[in-house]
Amino acid sequence: MIAIRNAGIFATIVSSFAMLAGCSSAPDAPDPAIAAKSYFSDWPKGADPENVGRRIAGNFVERGFDFQVNPTHRWIIYPEVCAWYGALQVAQLTEDRSLQRQLIGKFDQFRTPEGAERLSPRAHVDYRITGVVPLEIYLLNGDPSYLTLGRDFADKQWESTTPDGITTEARYWSDDLYMLPVLQVQAYRATKDPKYLDRVSLTMVAYLDKLQQSNGLFLHSADSPFYWGRGNGWVAAGMAEVLSVLPKEHRHHDRIMQGYRSMMAGLLKYQRADGLWLQLIDQPDFWPESSGSAMFAFAMVVGVKRVWLDAPIYGPAARKAWLGLVSNVDSAANIRETVVGTDKASKQVGPDLSVQKKYYFDRPRRTGDLHGQSPMMWTAAALLR
Repeated sequence: MIAIRNAGIFATIVSSFAMLAGCSSAPDAPDPAIAAKSYFSDWPKGADPENVGRRIAGNFVERGFDFQVNPTHRWIIYPEVCAWYGALQVAQLTEDRSLQRQLIGKFDQFRTPEGAERLSPRAHVDYRITGVVPLEIYLLNGDPSYLTLGRDFADKQWESTTPDGITTEARYWSDDLYMLPVLQVQAYRATKDPKYLDRVSLTMVAYLDKLQQSNGLFLHSADSPFYWGRGNGWVAAGMAEVLSVLPKEHRHHDRIMQGYRSMMAGLLKYQRADGLWLQLIDQPDFWPESSGSAMFAFAMVVGVKRVWLDAPIYGPAARKAWLGLVSNVDSAANIRETVVGTDKASKQVGPDLSVQKKYYFDRPRRTGDLHGQSPMMWTAAALLR
């Protein structure tokens, strides 16, 4: 199961030896492992990403599904998918085969005719993202039935498009810049078909142009003009996923990298002394929130390791974020201070901006909400790579 994904790791090791031997065409390029080592090692007790990641992944394995307890939900929904995706990565990177078997087995029920009724047919980003899980399983075990299922979600997402080639599922909310990209990125990883990169990069550039502001941060939506923490977190994580597979020569690469770096620079200005960011990033009277902070940590860790970001600046910031987040993880591997699912404010309370701001402030916080559990596992996996 591990061998398929580890082929890429082997290739990276070979490339690194070539660089050390002077065989690289860019001998002065920094080694990502060296750039990150001083920031992402020597963890204090309880903060080691392997231990934290496995604890949170084990927590997810033991959970049921929301549709089993919530009569208003009929299908698997995105927080479960995002957590599953992170847990599968943690299991693979820690070589925990028992955990991996449990996570793959958790999906088996949805491959039966009865279980398939719990896979939503809706053309909506919150449900299409379901395809990420079977695609990740395919990348781990090579079973083509998982590829067929996951690719079907990705292709159906683009069955209906706008004249400029963007899926009609696009809402131009900041949340979309994870929901849409991660599915198409996974389809590319599984098939190497460049159409998936063209789809996702075109979409990302359109959102950058509409929602990113001069300070690098993103509005929740044009009619909810606030820098919501998790909304920005979705964008940060989505850009990191896209840039991880998008070739430098792709026509949209430089624009997305520019947007990513601008966002990371903007975030640095608002990071608190405890490593976290606020529910509304630029509002000092708001409270520190875990899910957005974990997504920013993930995006920074990936950026430092891939040498997209200046390690002496962003390495300490990412480390501080991780340590701040770990301090919020309780003994049952549940992270505290995670805001619940949050609609755009204008849809819920109307156009008055003062009322919208209060809406974001008043959103409930939960311990163990999957919106926070998920990016903790993405970040643990990024630190382990």
